[in-house]
Amino acid sequence: MSTLAVHAEQPVTGVPLVLLHAFPLDSGMWDEVARRLDGVPVVRIDAPGFGSTPPRSEAGLEAFALDVVAAIRELGAEQAVLAGLSMGGYVAMAVAEEAPGALAGLALLSTKASADPEPARAARLEMVAAVERGEPEPAAGMLEKLLGATTLRERPDVVDRVRRALAAAPGEGLVWAQRSMAQRPDRLAALAALPEELPALVARGAEDGLMSPEDADAMADALGTDVVEVARAGHLLALEDPATVAAALADLHRRATA
Repeated sequence: MSTLAVHAEQPVTGVPLVLLHAFPLDSGMWDEVARRLDGVPVVRIDAPGFGSTPPRSEAGLEAFALDVVAAIRELGAEQAVLAGLSMGGYVAMAVAEEAPGALAGLALLSTKASADPEPARAARLEMVAAVERGEPEPAAGMLEKLLGATTLRERPDVVDRVRRALAAAPGEGLVWAQRSMAQRPDRLAALAALPEELPALVARGAEDGLMSPEDADAMADALGTDVVEVARAGHLLALEDPATVAAALADLHRRATA
């Protein structure tokens, strides 16, 4: 049985829409999106060490991905539409490689298929070291990287929510996630190997400084789809423009279950 914290908005019938959250937040980041998905069987899952899922000592997105598949099966579904934002996208792509048959549809938001270059990998491991040194609020400095300029200027409620989440980010979750993301491989070939007819969505914020247009284009090309670019939003699309994200996910779920 899966040890993951699985949050279902309603009894799951048919094909669920499974939402995987960004680093270093938890599944609560999807609140405003889920509220707008009336009639869609939404399931949210906390990553190890975040939300209500217990931490893990052994790093690796692949084991988590297989646990996500197991959780879907425990809900009584053979397949799911999987939507991942940032780290959640890395996990969704691990599912695409490890258990492609579990996918009824795939949404990749604010993420990329490529592995980290060495400077990014080193920065991840430096945060691990900061946690292990006992430094306070090691994720607090991420705020301006995660939110777009418009949000930072005009959406103080979102800024405050993310600031509080970063300050409260759990050390064990930070360590597991950063080590796991630092060792992830390139998964572009795994996306290209998916069935051509698989419904897919690739989206990025126009003000995202972490995931480039080239990152999004590469995934979209592999999946045979177009990029949805969300204006006036940065990396955390689900918080910065939940209405647009919910509409795109509802359309993907409709296409996957038609």
